[in-house]
Amino acid sequence: MEHKWKLWLFIVGVVLLIGGASVLIQKGQAKAFSQGKPQLPAKKVKSTKVDPNAPVDQKVIYLAGGCFWGVEEYFSQVDGVLDAVSGYANGRGDTTNYQLIHQTGHAETVEVAYDANRISLKELLLHFFRIIDPTSLNKQGNDRGSQYRTGIYYTDKADLAIIDEVFKEKAKDYKKKIVVEKAPLKHFIKAEDYHQDYLKKNPNGYCHIDINQATYPVIDESKYPKPSATEIKEKLSADEYRVTQKNETEKAFSNRYWDSFDAGIYVDVVTGEPLFSSKDKFESGCGWPSFSRPISPDVVRYKEDKSFNMTRTEVRSRSGNSHLGHVFTDGPKDQGGLRYCINSLSITFIPKSDMEAKGYGYLLSSVE
Repeated sequence: MEHKWKLWLFIVGVVLLIGGASVLIQKGQAKAFSQGKPQLPAKKVKSTKVDPNAPVDQKVIYLAGGCFWGVEEYFSQVDGVLDAVSGYANGRGDTTNYQLIHQTGHAETVEVAYDANRISLKELLLHFFRIIDPTSLNKQGNDRGSQYRTGIYYTDKADLAIIDEVFKEKAKDYKKKIVVEKAPLKHFIKAEDYHQDYLKKNPNGYCHIDINQATYPVIDESKYPKPSATEIKEKLSADEYRVTQKNETEKAFSNRYWDSFDAGIYVDVVTGEPLFSSKDKFESGCGWPSFSRPISPDVVRYKEDKSFNMTRTEVRSRSGNSHLGHVFTDGPKDQGGLRYCINSLSITFIPKSDMEAKGYGYLLSSVE
């Protein structure tokens, strides 16, 4: 008899869960985001104070990522970049112009000068891979032709080891072969003046990349490796395992972070990879932690979820592939309109006061 009662209660619970979710959707309170990967709004970040007397370790790297208007504008907004200049690189001969590059074999390229004391080459390359399709040959966005090929051209041989490291890591993310060129710089010809700062002069001009992402930090996935299946089971509580590995959902209004708003970041309970900032957390009334955006667009993955006779967009962590929750379109309009509804059991809170000691100091600007 006891087993029958448990079975009956389980069935009633499932019916209520489905019915409740359906009611929410009918009322417009849980409108699912079902359009693939959401485009995040520009993130306002606190200006980094730079000591004018601090030594500058200026270095340069040359990046070809399709139309140079967008690539130049993107990198001009990255903290630590000193200058970004549009030009033409690695073709046949050391002279060309915009009308001739399809004949001379040059690639539209951006010369990125940066302060190595403020940003590393690896961070720059992670930014670069964020805005390109590295498996697309001679095509980025709507632009086709060898002048729109992707490439990384270096002047310092020591850079090659870092470039190779990033290539190796990124190859794991794609089923197709990475076709980004990597080669010493042969020559760089500065583009015509009207190409320089093109999108600053023409804010509504053509751009094939999402410039808004430039203000989001890049997070090195290799620092947060996924443990083995055995290690995960040993590390997590039974409830954490059930939610992150079995895609289940914790109870609303009785979880550890739904009503917590202390300053800090939330990391993947499995890998420790940073996922969300308290700065983007808000009270939604749903009973689960709600965020307007991830701390970086790189750290989450999206998957269509048709469970419970609904079509929703599931949110999973990048490195750990942990089930986190879902993203909906009923968030604060002034913050982009998205609501990331996340299970507390999928995340761990790191207080702002502990971030430096625990290796997350580089993300303090995302909390302040």
